[in-house]
Amino acid sequence: MPTTTLDPIDHFATTAPTFGGRLQAARNAKGLTIARLGEKLGVEAAKIEIWENDADTPRANRIPMLAGLLNVSIIWLMTGESNGTTHIAETHARPTIINDTLGEIAQLKTTLLDAHAKLESLEQRLQAES
Repeated sequence: MPTTTLDPIDHFATTAPTFGGRLQAARNAKGLTIARLGEKLGVEAAKIEIWENDADTPRANRIPMLAGLLNVSIIWLMTGESNGTTHIAETHARPTIINDTLGEIAQLKTTLLDAHAKLESLEQRLQAES
């Protein structure tokens, strides 16, 4: 079987078949240590290691936060499908503060979308009662 040199984006598509593998690959591409990702996410580094080793998976509410912090799509992080790593190559050219801020914006968007969905649900429940 011939060997080929893979660029970083191909690396993600072909050698990270599990959630933990994709998480580790995206974290490495972003240039984050396990400790730094844990700090940004608000979990212990040991928890990140457990996820990367596929010994457990994060809670559902952590997935969008991870995707935002790592600049990958949620679908890619969960399934490996779609092109979730298109922004990885450009993150190395940007200052860390910009990448960090973009990750925080993605987290905030997720929080706001969740709050919006909750508000709609409450509104519908109140309307049904009246």
